[in-house]
Amino acid sequence: MVRLRVINLGLPKSGTTTLGVALRASGLKVADWKVRKFQSANPQVARHFLGDLMYRGYFETGDPLHLLDEFDALSEINVVGGDLNRWPQTDWGLLSAIIERHPGAKFILSYRDAEAQADSMIRWTNLGRKRLKMFDVPGLPGTYGREPGDLVRWIDGHNRFCRQVFAGNPNFLEYDILDEEAPQKIGAFLGLPIRWWGKVNDNPADEAAEPAPAAGDSQDE
Repeated sequence: MVRLRVINLGLPKSGTTTLGVALRASGLKVADWKVRKFQSANPQVARHFLGDLMYRGYFETGDPLHLLDEFDALSEINVVGGDLNRWPQTDWGLLSAIIERHPGAKFILSYRDAEAQADSMIRWTNLGRKRLKMFDVPGLPGTYGREPGDLVRWIDGHNRFCRQVFAGNPNFLEYDILDEEAPQKIGAFLGLPIRWWGKVNDNPADEAAEPAPAAGDSQDE
């Protein structure tokens, strides 16, 4: 039986945490951005960022999911900060390696209005105000990213990239996070009922988040 693996390609502040909570509530073991200390007994994996683990697996073995076999779904795979600048969702070589080695892999693109997403990035900790400007992020090199319009163009470009490289692929689904039918579409795509849907990890200026369901592998450290 082919194993279901779910990889979200969405950029930060595109509902990635909400998707992770929903998939966890629906029975999948999910890693979101970072493997928490209680999610793995493997010291090479626990407390490490998904983006870095995926690249380590890719270059050391050819399989980006080699170090992440414990998880069914990865809901935000990028990391930027400290000495890390990893954006696996922008790398076709890495993504195609997942397709070749994991025939049950399904790719999801969570997206929202690009201007609203850019505004949320700017207001989220120091992501848009500092970290994105410090690194040569794929599609956002050098000093670009200092203006909201730069982020809007980058977000739109990434969504176009995903649509182009996955065009016609039945294992690809994109959804607008404001679409009321999103959970039904995701459930049909994955072949499992989505048992919770709401809004988590909001910025203070956004609407109040809905409580996430209690789960044994909460994202808190």
